[in-house]
Amino acid sequence: MDLIKKAPMLVKVKVPTLVEEFRNFAFKGNMIELAVAVIIGGAFGKIVDSLVKHLIMPAVSVLMPGQQGYLGWKLNLAGKDIPYGLFIGEVVNFVLVALAIFFFIVKFLGWIMKAKKEAAPPPLTKDQQLLTEIRDLLLKGQPPGSGTQGR
Repeated sequence: MDLIKKAPMLVKVKVPTLVEEFRNFAFKGNMIELAVAVIIGGAFGKIVDSLVKHLIMPAVSVLMPGQQGYLGWKLNLAGKDIPYGLFIGEVVNFVLVALAIFFFIVKFLGWIMKAKKEAAPPPLTKDQQLLTEIRDLLLKGQPPGSGTQGR
């Protein structure tokens, strides 16, 4: 019974404070890289958004009939206007952002990663050479000391 009363005194566990936990979380390397990626991604999204709204959609509106281009494309249903032209503009914007990100991340970074993999591997260390020889001898069924007598 005395042991149960003394149990809280026997266990000393340091409980991190909320500030310590947040500091450990916020200053991890991955978190900072993620924050930079989000900021760059937001800026990249704005560039593509501007490309769609100011260059591509006005070019599309020249090809399609209408007074204000795609901004004026509306469907009138029971006295209410449904601006489907704005929706089409946002869909085109999304598709272009998705394509740009796909080509940058999947294709460009994949190409860079492939180039890194194709680089020659570093030469084996002496330990690695010996371990490789032992492995090869074991695969042949010879004892490890029989093939390397001169060393």
